[in-house]
Amino acid sequence: MSAPAKCPLCRKPASDAHAPFCSAGCQDRDLLNWLGEAYAVSGPPADEPESLLDKR
Repeated sequence: MSAPAKCPLCRKPASDAHAPFCSAGCQDRDLLNWLGEAYAVSGPPADEPESLLDKR
């Protein structure tokens, strides 16, 4: 039997309604972290779109 899932932000038990988070508050904080660039996906640098290159 596995342990109950925990919220990745505050470590409280996760709620089915807000999985994998415990509440709408933690869910919103996670979204704000992504939007504010607190999180990043590793990988090679993205190429600049050609439209930006033409303006130089």
